[in-house]
Amino acid sequence: MAYVSSSGEFTRDQRYIATRITADGRDGFVVEPGRYRLVVSRACPWASRAVVVRRLLGLETVLSMGIAGPTHDERSWTFDLDPGGRDPVLGIERLQEAYFARFPGYDRGITVPAIVDVRTGQVVTNDYAQITLDMSTQWRAYHRPGAPDLYPEDLRAEIDQVNRVVFADVNNGVYRCGFAGGQEAYEKAYGRLFARLDWLSERLAASRYLVGDTITEADVRLFTTLVRFDPVYHGHFKCNREKLSEMPVLWAYARDLFQTPGFGDTVDFDHIKRHYYEVHRDINPTGIVPAGPDLSGWLTPHGREALGGRPFGEGCEPGPLSETETVPVEHTPLAVAA
Repeated sequence: MAYVSSSGEFTRDQRYIATRITADGRDGFVVEPGRYRLVVSRACPWASRAVVVRRLLGLETVLSMGIAGPTHDERSWTFDLDPGGRDPVLGIERLQEAYFARFPGYDRGITVPAIVDVRTGQVVTNDYAQITLDMSTQWRAYHRPGAPDLYPEDLRAEIDQVNRVVFADVNNGVYRCGFAGGQEAYEKAYGRLFARLDWLSERLAASRYLVGDTITEADVRLFTTLVRFDPVYHGHFKCNREKLSEMPVLWAYARDLFQTPGFGDTVDFDHIKRHYYEVHRDINPTGIVPAGPDLSGWLTPHGREALGGRPFGEGCEPGPLSETETVPVEHTPLAVAA
């Protein structure tokens, strides 16, 4: 499977299944506890957004989650972490089966996150950007007591604007570096990436969070890229002007979020590294997964409390993870600390 762009500049295919699950069911899929299953891989930054938001909002009891393994082939993500290699709820071996159940011969990317209708076994949507916004706005009746408002109405225009530039230059920017097929395309993407990271550093120097004084959707979207920066993007994608741990403001900001319940406790560094280094064989032909970097720094004091802010606004942090959704300790910084 080839990932590096043959035309030089990497362009992401953004043709997603735009069907929405809404409170009024206007697309034919109404919000309903137990009806849907969120399928993710902890390796994927786009899927990790949904994992974080689901946990912050407390939707675990109404929206179940299937976790695919960290690697995949041309035929899609597999449920190799589950007994017998099948998702215990959907009964399928590959996510592809849910896509084909609704769209036989589906010819676009079989991507995560995806939400599947348990009744029919058919995929409903893989529109990752809309999925998390709908969790905040359409699933509100099922949010946990004390859930934060990740997409407050009075800040939506600013959140949307920040998300647009962060996606273009950072979230997708690291891929534009890593999958560039020519020097010029790579250097253009590299320049945009670090110019935006500098802009973010300036913005966050005096503000604990990206928009307002609480965690919002904007922080979730930036975090899932930052947490992968040193383990993957710095070396594997050649985003190597500096490591995240060498950018003081962003490093402290990322640690602040990582140490906030709902963020770091969903991160599986083993899955992250195995996915990128094992799957992208046109970048890393040997498939060797680096032993580093040292993860212990993620647990060090960040000092961002001095900037004020209220992580959960008027609400409170989520409770402990269930045993079935807890990341193995050996895949976390706690293994180093121990």
